[in-house]
Amino acid sequence: MPTEPAERLQNLLARRGVASRRAAAALIRAGRVTVGGRVVAEPGARVPPDAALALDGRPVAAAEGPRRTFLYNKPVGEVCSADGQGARTVLEAFRGLGLRLVPVGRLDKASEGLLLVSNDGPLIQRLTHPRFGHRKTYEVEVDAEPTGRQLALLRSPLVIEGYRIRPVPVERLGGRRLRFVLSEGRHRQIRQMCEQAGLRVRRLRRVAFAGLTLGALPPGRFRPLSPAEVAALDAGR
Repeated sequence: MPTEPAERLQNLLARRGVASRRAAAALIRAGRVTVGGRVVAEPGARVPPDAALALDGRPVAAAEGPRRTFLYNKPVGEVCSADGQGARTVLEAFRGLGLRLVPVGRLDKASEGLLLVSNDGPLIQRLTHPRFGHRKTYEVEVDAEPTGRQLALLRSPLVIEGYRIRPVPVERLGGRRLRFVLSEGRHRQIRQMCEQAGLRVRRLRRVAFAGLTLGALPPGRFRPLSPAEVAALDAGR
């Protein structure tokens, strides 16, 4: 029988429900992860999908049970990590389900809104890989009414952390409120864009992702995705 291709260690750790890919990479670099009893400190190291992984000496088993994906309305103050280091994590809301879930992508602690949480490894990879360019919509309140010059700057191909981003559609909603539509996701991208335009973000809320919307879901609550919604995500629509 053909063997499954090796995959990046950080991806495999995330797929097994330990943490997001970014958080998994940090755990690996800190020397806390072993593969077959040997410490591997390179997040991109290629390992077999059935590799014997351990975190801090404790085995990390492959995810079991049915694949499930949930839409969660993240409140301000929660972190997108399995280990909140003193802060409440988004996974606390799912503790009673008995599933090894991870956040799909991330929202920073001060941000709120739509977040997917899943144990479906292939779907997580599809939704987080940059080449698929899933659209994410944010409603943002800033500290002053933007000028025409500031709006033009926000819509330009800014450089963030040495990377030139693609131009972002930015729409004025009225007063100090703006709508951003992103198809890529640099770390704290909207906050850094606003800083370069001389604006400070007061509130940042994700309202749509890959065709899904929050609807009337209250903060701190979640709902399972329907089979049709999961099928649409799998198809890349």
